[in-house]
Parts: sequence; C-alpha cells; structure tokens
Amino acid sequence: MILIGQYDSSFVRRVGIALTLYGLPFEHRPWSTFGDADRLRALNPLTRVPTMALDDGSVVLDSFSIIDHIDSLVTPSARMMPAEGPARRDAMRVIALATGLADKAVALFYEMRLHETPSQIWSNRCRTQIAATLAALEADRAGRVTDFWCGPAIGHADIAVACALRHTNDTHAGLIEWDAYPALAAHSQRMEAMDVFRQIFQSFIPPS
Repeated sequence: MILIGQYDSSFVRRVGIALTLYGLPFEHRPWSTFGDADRLRALNPLTRVPTMALDDGSVVLDSFSIIDHIDSLVTPSARMMPAEGPARRDAMRVIALATGLADKAVALFYEMRLHETPSQIWSNRCRTQIAATLAALEADRAGRVTDFWCGPAIGHADIAVACALRHTNDTHAGLIEWDAYPALAAHSQRMEAMDVFRQIFQSFIPPS
C-alpha cells in the first residue's frame, strides 16, 4: 500500500497513525496537492489527499474510505472502531465533528491565503463553525470518564480529534484559546506525547 499526501494534513496523518498502530506495512509518498498536482491527478481526479494506491493497482480515495479499507485488513477485535450499534454511532459522530473541524480550518486558511481580499462573511462563518465545534467536542470529552474517547483503548475518534486540533492550531496560531478547552488540551497533549504521533508528523508547510 502507498499512502499519498503530506502529514501536515490531518486527514493524511490520521490514516498514517492508524496504519502504524495496526502494524500494516505501507509506503509513504509526501506529495503536495499543489506542487505534485499532475501526478496526484493521475491517481485521483479530485487532486486531493489522502489517496491510497493498493497493491492490485486500485486506488482508494478519502480518509473515511481508506480507514474503512484498512479496518478490513485486521481482525475485528483489533479494529479501533466499535462494530455496531450506539457505540459505533457515537464514535462516528465524534469523528465527523473532528473531520468537519479540520475541513473548516482548511477552508479558512485558503480564504485568508489565496484571496487578495478575503470574504469577511465567509471567514466569520468558518470561525463560528470552528468555535461551535470546539465547544461541542470539549463538552463531550469533559463528560467522559474513560481513558480514551470511546473506551479503555485508543480509537479512530481519538486520532481524528487530535489530528484536527493539531492542524487547526498550526494553521491558525492563536485561534484555539486552549484555556477555554481544558479537556481538549489534555487530550491533545496526551495523544501528541505518544510515540506514533511523534513518528507520524510533519510541521505545517503553507502551499506555494
């Protein structure tokens, strides 16, 4: 398997962390959606990352689809996702909030970076969505007593939230006022201290 994309993307990073925790061998190609757009487009017409090229020549697109695929490669008991029922819906809701947070951070960055005169309406909307999502995640995490988000072991929800928080903080310095989100701050610090998070990491590189 070949994972394509840079680890400063929270979506690429969460896949790389999951692969590593599962012990699944893979090659990493840190292609940029800007600098490597032509060769990325040959595999993914959306020119987005993560993109995963499989050994049989097929290609899997989007982090949700890639995570679903790699989950199928390990035993059910090893999967970092509840199999069914309310527990699965709960984890999926947290992951959706986390990836939505990351999406809004990306949208805000491009608005501020690529437009000579950013739209104040759109920028404010993104900031409002980010703040509301942070508040929802903070309340959710503060209300849990388990070591990890959905139980006693690390799961995809833990990874998705931590990666989204790191990406948002790195791309928008000062946007997250950590004192207002003590549960998220503790979660982020705990995840980032793990060896796998230190290994699967790249400092943010603004597109040029």
